[in-house]
Amino acid sequence: MILAPADSSSDTDNSTPFNYGFIWRISLVAAMGGLLFGYDWVVIGGAKPFFEKYFQLTNAEMVGWANSCALLGCLLGSLISGGLSDKFGRKKLLILAAVLFAVSSVFTGWAFSFNAFVFWRIIGGVAIGMASNLSPMYIAEVAPARMRGQLVSINQLTIVIGILIAQVANLLIAERVEDTATAEAIRLSWNGQFGWRWMFTAVTLPSLVFLVGAICIPESPRWLIKNGMADKARDILKRIGGEDYANRETQSVISTISEEEIQHVRFRDLLEPKMLRILLIGCTLAVLQQWSGINVIFSYAEEIFRAAGYGVSSILVNIVITGVVMLVFTLIAIKTVDRFGRRILMTVGCAGIAIFHFLIGCAYHFHFTGLSVVIPVLATIACYSFSLAPVTWVLISEIFPNRIRGAAVSVAVSSLWIACFILTYTFPAMNEALGPAMTFWLYSAICAAGFVFILLRVPETKGKTLEQIEKELVD
Repeated sequence: MILAPADSSSDTDNSTPFNYGFIWRISLVAAMGGLLFGYDWVVIGGAKPFFEKYFQLTNAEMVGWANSCALLGCLLGSLISGGLSDKFGRKKLLILAAVLFAVSSVFTGWAFSFNAFVFWRIIGGVAIGMASNLSPMYIAEVAPARMRGQLVSINQLTIVIGILIAQVANLLIAERVEDTATAEAIRLSWNGQFGWRWMFTAVTLPSLVFLVGAICIPESPRWLIKNGMADKARDILKRIGGEDYANRETQSVISTISEEEIQHVRFRDLLEPKMLRILLIGCTLAVLQQWSGINVIFSYAEEIFRAAGYGVSSILVNIVITGVVMLVFTLIAIKTVDRFGRRILMTVGCAGIAIFHFLIGCAYHFHFTGLSVVIPVLATIACYSFSLAPVTWVLISEIFPNRIRGAAVSVAVSSLWIACFILTYTFPAMNEALGPAMTFWLYSAICAAGFVFILLRVPETKGKTLEQIEKELVD
């Protein structure tokens, strides 16, 4: 489905004869990284009841480590991809991410020791960290200003599609398990011995598709200009919007980069006062996206729905329903992010998450079960899916200057994965010590604070070129 570009206040942009087919093709290829990110991230939720029994994980620390170990790889991937993509280009790093996705999916699925499982989950995490950094950044750098929010949000759509595919694959692969089955019976079943392996291995084919696509797309024109290859960049920009657009964009990018910055990555620029202020905005948004608590619902779906009174087979169905809700509301974000703007979606969504987390906590506090828990969980996911999930990636890919975008995005995304690791690793212990009600009330308070932060500190970037945003925020 190709969506029409949203309206913009930029008359020049509106009159440009864009090659939408080319723009969408290269953006969708880059967004394949998001699809693999989503699948690899969420597949563990469906495999969890089975590989835990296979490896006989019996305490909260081991369960937390199994679910959060990939996040160390995510952090490493996001850290290395920033500087490396500024030095070697976005395309080469996308290719490397595709290779790591393919290799890690096979070896994770066919690990026969817990240490091997953890190692390959970490390698898969490196691929996720790289894709989470590179895919939205690449799309932002090739997208015209008036549809940039829509196109970067497509990366979140593919993440959601990957999540949904993982949930459906888990449901189709797993054989039905009786709710009364013992841990030993589950361990010795086909699910416990082989089913969970195929859940991980299934991502190999789309990884190879992503690899072929990444080889075929052009390099980011803004990276080419930053590295002294303006003529090559102009050729790519001509394919995007014609000769006038190519000349205009090339000159605009060149005007933001001084002579001594060409072919140099200056990490010390991150410490400049104005730059540091923008970096703190990006990092805070990244942390807020994770500490909103949504990923707990995906990573620990089994515990949440079991506490609501559901058995193993019913849990898998409920997990698929959460994926469908996320898909629908991500589509709403794609249609509205360039029309309503970033700030309004973020504030409305953040307020909604705070309210529904509070209601989830109330449901647990008063020992409600069934739909009394499921409905506010789905409403929370809906609010997240049109706000923090896609728009955080849009803003992180937009607000940093051309000369240091790769490094700055890397720092922001790394803070996201650090926050995600803390969230995922601590949830079992928090849930055990505080109880689910107090835990979700804590997430509600964090989202309420995030609502205030967005109102006071986050700029509106709708309809502006990356160079316009840079001039407003940095100059």
